Amino acid sequence: MIEEEFSAAHALRGYRGKCENMHGHNWIVEVYVRGEQLDNVGMLVDFKDLKAATRRVMKYLDHQNLNELKPFDTEMNPSSEHLAGFILHKVSEEISDTRVKVYKVRVWETPSTCATYEVRS
Repeated sequence: MIEEEFSAAHALRGYRGKCENMHGHNWIVEVYVRGEQLDNVGMLVDFKDLKAATRRVMKYLDHQNLNELKPFDTEMNPSSEHLAGFILHKVSEEISDTRVKVYKVRVWETPSTCATYEVRS
Protein backbone atom coordinates (compact mmCIF):
# COMPACT_ATOMS: atom_id res chain seq x y z
CA MET A 1 0.00 0.00 0.00
CA ILE A 2 1.14 3.51 -0.75
CA GLU A 3 -0.32 6.80 0.35
CA GLU A 4 -0.59 10.05 -1.57
CA GLU A 5 -2.60 13.24 -1.15
CA PHE A 6 -4.20 16.04 -3.10
CA SER A 7 -6.32 19.13 -2.39
CA ALA A 8 -9.51 19.83 -4.31
CA ALA A 9 -12.99 21.29 -4.09
CA HIS A 10 -16.31 19.64 -4.87
CA ALA A 11 -20.05 20.00 -4.42
CA LEU A 12 -22.39 17.02 -4.26
CA ARG A 13 -25.24 17.51 -6.72
CA GLY A 14 -28.61 16.37 -5.38
CA TYR A 15 -27.39 16.14 -1.80
CA ARG A 16 -29.56 17.79 0.85
CA GLY A 17 -27.20 19.46 3.29
CA LYS A 18 -24.03 21.50 3.58
CA CYS A 19 -22.10 19.30 1.16
CA GLU A 20 -24.26 20.43 -1.75
CA ASN A 21 -22.31 23.71 -1.47
CA MET A 22 -18.82 24.03 -2.91
CA HIS A 23 -16.22 23.08 -0.30
CA GLY A 24 -12.74 21.61 -0.23
CA HIS A 25 -10.73 18.82 1.32
CA ASN A 26 -7.14 17.78 1.71
CA TRP A 27 -7.74 14.24 0.48
CA ILE A 28 -5.54 11.32 1.55
CA VAL A 29 -5.47 8.39 -0.87
CA GLU A 30 -4.32 4.84 -0.08
CA VAL A 31 -3.70 2.49 -3.03
CA TYR A 32 -3.46 -1.26 -2.32
CA VAL A 33 -2.04 -3.96 -4.57
CA ARG A 34 -1.99 -7.73 -4.26
CA GLY A 35 -0.65 -10.74 -6.05
CA GLU A 36 0.62 -14.25 -5.48
CA GLN A 37 3.98 -14.17 -7.25
CA LEU A 38 6.97 -11.94 -6.55
CA ASP A 39 9.29 -10.78 -9.30
CA ASN A 40 12.90 -11.93 -9.67
CA VAL A 41 14.01 -9.26 -7.16
CA GLY A 42 11.52 -10.50 -4.56
CA MET A 43 8.97 -7.67 -4.86
CA LEU A 44 5.33 -7.67 -5.83
CA VAL A 45 5.54 -4.13 -7.21
CA ASP A 46 8.14 -1.41 -7.02
CA PHE A 47 6.75 1.28 -4.69
CA LYS A 48 8.40 3.85 -6.95
CA ASP A 49 6.26 2.71 -9.90
CA LEU A 50 3.07 2.57 -7.84
CA LYS A 51 3.69 6.04 -6.42
CA ALA A 52 4.46 7.47 -9.88
CA ALA A 53 1.23 6.08 -11.36
CA THR A 54 -0.78 7.37 -8.40
CA ARG A 55 0.88 10.79 -8.55
CA ARG A 56 -0.13 11.15 -12.20
CA VAL A 57 -3.78 10.73 -11.16
CA MET A 58 -3.29 13.10 -8.19
CA LYS A 59 -1.84 15.70 -10.58
CA TYR A 60 -5.07 15.58 -12.63
CA LEU A 61 -7.19 16.12 -9.47
CA ASP A 62 -4.99 18.43 -7.40
CA HIS A 63 -6.17 22.01 -6.80
CA GLN A 64 -9.16 21.56 -9.08
CA ASN A 65 -12.91 21.91 -8.84
CA LEU A 66 -13.73 18.23 -9.24
CA ASN A 67 -17.19 19.07 -10.60
CA GLU A 68 -15.48 20.51 -13.69
CA LEU A 69 -13.32 17.43 -14.42
CA LYS A 70 -14.35 14.39 -16.44
CA PRO A 71 -16.06 12.14 -15.40
CA PHE A 72 -17.35 14.19 -12.46
CA ASP A 73 -18.63 17.03 -14.62
CA THR A 74 -21.67 15.14 -15.92
CA GLU A 75 -21.35 11.37 -15.49
CA MET A 76 -21.07 11.08 -11.71
CA ASN A 77 -20.97 13.05 -8.48
CA PRO A 78 -17.46 13.68 -7.11
CA SER A 79 -18.18 11.75 -3.90
CA SER A 80 -15.39 10.01 -2.01
CA GLU A 81 -16.82 6.69 -3.20
CA HIS A 82 -16.68 7.70 -6.86
CA LEU A 83 -13.22 9.21 -6.41
CA ALA A 84 -11.94 5.95 -4.95
CA GLY A 85 -13.29 3.98 -7.92
CA PHE A 86 -11.93 6.49 -10.43
CA ILE A 87 -8.46 6.40 -8.86
CA LEU A 88 -8.45 2.59 -8.69
CA HIS A 89 -9.29 2.26 -12.38
CA LYS A 90 -6.78 4.92 -13.49
CA VAL A 91 -3.89 3.49 -11.46
CA SER A 92 -4.84 -0.04 -12.57
CA GLU A 93 -4.40 0.98 -16.21
CA GLU A 94 -0.68 1.42 -15.51
CA ILE A 95 0.06 -1.06 -12.72
CA SER A 96 -2.21 -4.11 -12.98
CA ASP A 97 -1.11 -7.06 -15.08
CA THR A 98 -1.29 -10.85 -14.85
CA ARG A 99 0.85 -10.83 -11.67
CA VAL A 100 -0.15 -7.62 -9.83
CA LYS A 101 -3.63 -6.18 -9.23
CA VAL A 102 -4.63 -2.83 -7.80
CA TYR A 103 -7.58 -4.10 -5.77
CA LYS A 104 -8.47 -1.39 -3.26
CA VAL A 105 -8.37 2.39 -2.94
CA ARG A 106 -9.32 4.25 0.22
CA VAL A 107 -10.03 8.00 0.00
CA TRP A 108 -10.02 10.06 3.20
CA GLU A 109 -11.94 13.36 3.18
CA THR A 110 -11.09 14.09 6.79
CA PRO A 111 -9.01 12.29 9.44
CA SER A 112 -12.16 10.44 10.55
CA THR A 113 -14.12 9.85 7.31
CA CYS A 114 -13.18 7.74 4.31
CA ALA A 115 -14.66 5.64 1.53
CA THR A 116 -13.20 2.43 0.13
CA TYR A 117 -13.59 1.02 -3.36
CA GLU A 118 -12.50 -2.60 -3.71
CA VAL A 119 -12.62 -5.15 -6.51
CA ARG A 120 -13.00 -8.76 -5.43
CA SER A 121 -11.46 -10.69 -8.32
